[in-house]
Amino acid sequence: MINSRFFNRSELIGFIALAAILFVILPLSLDVFRLNLVAKYLTYAFVAIGLVLCWGYGGILSLGQGVFFGLGGYCMAMFLKLEASSVENTKIQSTPGIPDFMDWNQITSLPLFWQPFHSLTFTIAAIILVPGLFALIIGTAMFKRRVGGTYFAIITQAVAAILTILIVGQQGYTGGINGMTDLRTLKGWDIRPDHAKIILYFVEVVLLFACIGIAQFIRLTKLGRILVAMREQEDRVRFSGYSVANFKIFAFCMAAVFAAIGGAMFALNVGFMSPSFVGIVPSIEMVIYTAVGGRMSIFGAVWGSLLVNFAKTGLSESFPQLWLFGLGALFIAVVLAFPNGLSGIWADYVQPRIDRLLASRKSKSGTPWADNSVADGAPAE
Repeated sequence: MINSRFFNRSELIGFIALAAILFVILPLSLDVFRLNLVAKYLTYAFVAIGLVLCWGYGGILSLGQGVFFGLGGYCMAMFLKLEASSVENTKIQSTPGIPDFMDWNQITSLPLFWQPFHSLTFTIAAIILVPGLFALIIGTAMFKRRVGGTYFAIITQAVAAILTILIVGQQGYTGGINGMTDLRTLKGWDIRPDHAKIILYFVEVVLLFACIGIAQFIRLTKLGRILVAMREQEDRVRFSGYSVANFKIFAFCMAAVFAAIGGAMFALNVGFMSPSFVGIVPSIEMVIYTAVGGRMSIFGAVWGSLLVNFAKTGLSESFPQLWLFGLGALFIAVVLAFPNGLSGIWADYVQPRIDRLLASRKSKSGTPWADNSVADGAPAE
């Protein structure tokens, strides 16, 4: 029997399989272009992991996670854009030393709020703190007033729409609808060559597993159990003396930070950031990734992000007019037929057969078989 305090047997198998695929199989079997596509898909996995904590365990459906994905991406893009906008690189501009879109909009000096992003240390801190503080403000304003459920989901959609309009409207400061493009170097290191893409891929996978570890730790603590209890019987948790609002704020802020890390890695891997990744549509797609993988499964969220994006790429390449219908059909099929997503299919159909097979082999060998593992997201008996 394989079991531990951190992973049960099924989860440990999933962890090893995911690590083998992401660290070994995909890098050895894919060319750099396709590997970079996988890196792009994995940036959404950060958002999906956060949604598992926020929506799956906390019962807080956020349809505006693109906001935090975008904030993290824009923080990183601002640093990269400033580095690409040196006086030497922009000497043909009317005002050398500022981003090109500022020069096009007759801005003659770097805005004050851009100045700190010359520092990589500040940028890394901003990637965590800016989305976290923004989520704290929204969460405090909503959850302290007991706004939740459908109303909260609609409000997060409204926030995503507002931020998109703001970014597009302030073209001179944000790059507008085109976003921030031509991101070249990170502290003098060119991020565009193939070898750089491979290094960034492995950095991203390491960060992804770090986020998986954090989410798994939260799930196994008393905090994780309270989140599940809060989702099922919020009033009982409140009457037990716990501050439901504070737990919701924490889950929402953690989901925001995870999404922001994914956004920052997106800017590094793809080389640009635009408002098209901030609005309502990408936010809903991020929820679909989580639903397909299984909103109660941390590993399922990663698999869901990969599966949906691979399907999206394949359909858009073969049937460019139909892939949106395919994405919608996939979501409807999951909700109607498999409400627990891929992880539910595994737990209900695949894992029991594996357990029976292993048990029969153990019984034939004369060794009693016992499995004390608990499925990801299921309460211990």
